[in-house]
Parts: sequence; C-alpha cells; structure tokens
Amino acid sequence: MHAWAAPDVPTLPGKGSLLRLHDTGAQAVRLTDPGETATMYVCGITPYDATHMGHAATYVTFDLVHRYWLDAGHDVHYVQNVTDIDDPLLVRALHTGDDWVALGDRETQLFREDMTALQVIPPRHYIGAVESIPAVISYIEKLRDAGAVYDVDGDLYFRVNADANFGSVAHLSDERMLEIFAERGGDPDRQGKEHPLDCLLWLLERPGEPSWDSPFGKGRPGWHIECSAIALDHLGIPIDLQGGGSDLAFPHHEMGAAEAQVATGVGPYARHYTHAAMVRLDGEKMSKSRGNLVFVSRLRAAGIDPAAIRLAILSHHYRTDWDWTDEGLAQAQERLAAWRAACAAPAAPGATPVLAAVRAHLANDLDAPAALSVIDRWAENTRLRSGASASEDSHAGGEIKAIVNSLLGVAL
Repeated sequence: MHAWAAPDVPTLPGKGSLLRLHDTGAQAVRLTDPGETATMYVCGITPYDATHMGHAATYVTFDLVHRYWLDAGHDVHYVQNVTDIDDPLLVRALHTGDDWVALGDRETQLFREDMTALQVIPPRHYIGAVESIPAVISYIEKLRDAGAVYDVDGDLYFRVNADANFGSVAHLSDERMLEIFAERGGDPDRQGKEHPLDCLLWLLERPGEPSWDSPFGKGRPGWHIECSAIALDHLGIPIDLQGGGSDLAFPHHEMGAAEAQVATGVGPYARHYTHAAMVRLDGEKMSKSRGNLVFVSRLRAAGIDPAAIRLAILSHHYRTDWDWTDEGLAQAQERLAAWRAACAAPAAPGATPVLAAVRAHLANDLDAPAALSVIDRWAENTRLRSGASASEDSHAGGEIKAIVNSLLGVAL
C-alpha cells in the first residue's frame, strides 16, 4: 500500500535538543533519546468516515514529533497501518451497500488527500492489515509455540497474562479494563474464554465474510495482532515511540505490546507510549458512533485553507481534550492571515531568537500553543514596525516561513 506525497521540510540552522514527551506507561514527561534512526509506529485508520478532526489531531501531533526529530538530526523510520479488514468496516459496507474493499480503498484515498493537504509527513511504510496477514499468521504461530494461545470454537485467543507486564501501559484497574474492553471491540463475556480480557488473534471464517487461508483454518486476524506484526516486521523491538489517540492506550496498545513481548521474548515493546487527547464537538467526544464528526475534506471543499485547519489543531496542547468550534477556526484563520502579512513586511525583527524559542517549546512535551505564541509576538512586533524602512532584518520573513513550515508544518 502506498502512502502520500511528502511535503517540503526546510532545513534550519543548528538543530533541536532532546525531545521531552509524555509517556503513558511511565505516567510522566520524560526524555526521548533515540539513536541515529528514531523509530515510530502510529496506529492508522479503519477506513470509513475519514478523515474526521479526531484523526487529524492525532496525526498532526505525531507529525510534530516527526518534524522535531528530523530537526534534531535523526533519520526517522515511521510506520503506520491501515485496518482495512475489521468488523466496523464490514458493518459499514453492509449498511451502505458498498463492497468492503471499494469502501476501504475510497476512504483510504480520501485520508491520503487530507494528510497531503495538512502537510503531514508520510510514513516510510504504510501497511494494510490485509497485506500483513502472512506476518500475522507467523506471529500467532510464535505465540502458540510460547503457550500463549488457546481455541474457543475455532477462534484463537491470546492469554494476556502470559505477559508478566500486562497492564503496565495504561495502568487501569481490572474493573476499568473490563468496562473499556467491552466498549472498544472486546468480548469479555464470551463463554469458553479462560480470562475475560484475553483477546482475539484469529477469527474463524463466518458465512458471507472475507477470509484467508491459514494453518488455523480459513479466517481473518484480530485487531491487536495486526499492529504488533507490522511494527515487529518493519521496526523491530523495542521501538522508540508507539503513538495514537488516547482511546488506544487500552485495549489496543496494552494488548499489542503484550503480544509482541511474548512472541519475541523481548521487552519492552516500546520505549515510549504517547497518546493524543480527544476532540469534542458541543462538549461530547467526536466519534463515529455519535455521528458528530467534523471532516477535513468537507472543510477543504468549503474553501478553508488547510493551514488554518492545522493551526486550529495546534492551538491546543496535544494531551488536553478540546472542542472544535467555528470560533476556534476563525481565530486560526485570523492568525494565519496575520503571520502571512508579517512575513511579507519589508522590515521585521530577526528570526534567530524565534527559532530558539519555538524549538524550546516543542522540546517541552510538544507545547505547540506556546510555540504559536512566539510567532504571534513576532508578527505583532513586525506590525508595530510597519513604518520602518528595510534593514538587515529584511530577510526575516523568509526565515520565519522556513521555521513555521519546518517545525510546525504550516505553509505561509
């Protein structure tokens, strides 16, 4: 599966320092310290209802990480999946009368177009669940060899307690895990399971549903093993950063990490688990089930500059739940106009202190709102100097454009 075209990312003078980032597993902000190559896996979409603002906020968040690591001198090996076979996709296809493959292809292409518009750097490997089925099968076999797999009426389940560290990603009580598992695609009440939290690895073929050959019988993979297999095959273990929305910490990242650690006998699966907060509309979490989604493509079709959409996202810290509003978008449009006007001014304050300040704020757990405020102050100072003649700072506007494009992904 192919990703999308890479945006231009200007190279800036000097380089950024080590990135401090919140780690869900450690429950603290701590340093990331990758080697020459920084490895990152971010869970991708299930391709229906793409691309809503919750998606966009997540991928913009990890695009900031990608950009900062590049600025700090790392090569970044970024992998993202597409869950192009799963129950929600099949249910939607049945509801709309679409072929499930055509629906997935259409929504994945829309996602690519939105990511291109938002200047998100593409992953090096963009892998569909369907094309990863051979890898999934191989890791299920490894788990079976480790004694971590059992059969329930032909379906294969993973014994989560085969991993002694299960629970160390999300830090939830057993009661809370059971509650969330039931809400997010799990089946804690299924008869025949050894433990309510044990998760599905391979679903035996159901009538009328797609299936693939395997040593376990025709069927299809469970959700969590898909990402474990893709990450292990393309990045190895441990990866520097496992990322996604906060709703993935449990069960998806918890169970995926356990599967990977048991399959390989190595841990930790990831050095850092980082999660982006939820986006709400009218005070409620923006979600497919509620039908309260704001789509990037519809905003673009209405003539909204994608740079303003990105600025509206960046005006909120990635770990704070926030509300998408028309007022917030209007403020982002005003900010974008002010920045562009300042960059076109003949005389402006120098860019060197701006670069240092933006780098410092991003290094501090991706404090994008503070970084935006730095550019706001520069733009205001430029406006106040509007009567001044051109000076040695006359190239500052171009330098600011490069800073904003490189580190924030906003095209001025």
